[in-house]
Amino acid sequence: MADNQDPERNRLSARLRRTARVGGNLSGAGLSFAANRFFGGDEREEKTARALATALGKTKGPLMKVAQLLSTIPDFLPAEYAEELSQLQAQAPSMGWPFVKRRMRAELGADWQDKFASFGKEAAHAASLGQVHKATLPDGREVACKLQYPDMASAVESDVGQLKSLLGLFKRMDGSIDPEEIIEEIADRLREELDYGRERRAMRLYREMLEPKAFVHIPEPVDEVSTDRLLTMEWVSGDPLSSYQDASQETRNGIAKRLFWTWWLPMTRYAVIHGDPHLGNYQVTKEGEGLNLLDFGCIRIFPPNFVGGVVDLYRAMLADDFDAAYAAYEKWGFRNLNKDLVETLNIWARFIYGPLLEDRVRSVADGVAPGEYGRKQAFEVRQKLKEKGPVTIPREFVFMDRAAIGLGAAYLRLGAELNYHQLFEESLEGFSEAAVAERQSDALSKAGLSG
Repeated sequence: MADNQDPERNRLSARLRRTARVGGNLSGAGLSFAANRFFGGDEREEKTARALATALGKTKGPLMKVAQLLSTIPDFLPAEYAEELSQLQAQAPSMGWPFVKRRMRAELGADWQDKFASFGKEAAHAASLGQVHKATLPDGREVACKLQYPDMASAVESDVGQLKSLLGLFKRMDGSIDPEEIIEEIADRLREELDYGRERRAMRLYREMLEPKAFVHIPEPVDEVSTDRLLTMEWVSGDPLSSYQDASQETRNGIAKRLFWTWWLPMTRYAVIHGDPHLGNYQVTKEGEGLNLLDFGCIRIFPPNFVGGVVDLYRAMLADDFDAAYAAYEKWGFRNLNKDLVETLNIWARFIYGPLLEDRVRSVADGVAPGEYGRKQAFEVRQKLKEKGPVTIPREFVFMDRAAIGLGAAYLRLGAELNYHQLFEESLEGFSEAAVAERQSDALSKAGLSG
């Protein structure tokens, strides 16, 4: 269908309805928050957090996705809010069968059911932007059909406007960070996540990049029953990471090592990351010997010089070279820097890079619970930035930082003990920005993606 005929393009009327509905849902939570700030009290904080989670759960769509994202950033929200918002993805209610039939008819035509031998009426999984149904193709293949909710393009534009209000609601910025590029980055990634055609290409990209690692499996998309708002792919199953928490240390270490390569190989060799750290996006297979990697809506393709900055800062931290660290931040795109700001940013860098800097077997963060990972360091950085800032965070940094925290949380959940330094050094063998640029260009071309 031509773009100018697409009934679900970003429509002003849909945006206005969405803004009114979201604003109405948030107003009660906002009033509760304001009263909370005035009267104080931990119990009221918890009640407000629950009210906000309920309000966002009713909105269904991008703003709920943003709330989930914010809940993963250490110290960005009060602990009570982060805990409540982190549950939204698991609790998202599914749409009923009449809705599903209308959506499938719109995507595949009136005879859509003839394209399947069977199609589950109940959603196998529901999230913020769509829901998944299990089906069987006429040739017997079991598939997952990821069906997008209607008017999501309009919802994104409306909800991005509401995002600034949401950030202001908590009054947590305090002049320490300029959020402008953060908001633009989140908005662009949300727009990409609505394009299921792009997600199919991202799946092919990951199959290409991770082909040398036979232990990781990427579901195969099924083009003939997919559209820009319906993604049909091979149905895969496995165990959650949490089911291996009591496995032997050797087994847990093996899973963690495979997680490392699944995430870091695309980054150091192609300047690409899987930007969603949700633990549900990893499944363990073959009794701990294999992994399924899921959900390719949030794939961040970086300029090769960005991953060059990642490596430069790592080497600066190893050498305790302040000037080299300063240059690495500038290479990343940090602005308004000075000596005090770089010293403050180095607090966070030493935390993120910590496991990579020590040439020994260790846990990713000794004695830290998964829910507290990075919170102490983030609090210290924010307090110092209130005095020395603000600092403008480059947009590329947002999902890099978020994904690194999510990967660390997975290591904590597994209780893994590895020599992360040796693993990272191995991932850098033959590294150069020119080589990354060449590999990235070739892989993106094969997948039909652009950087």
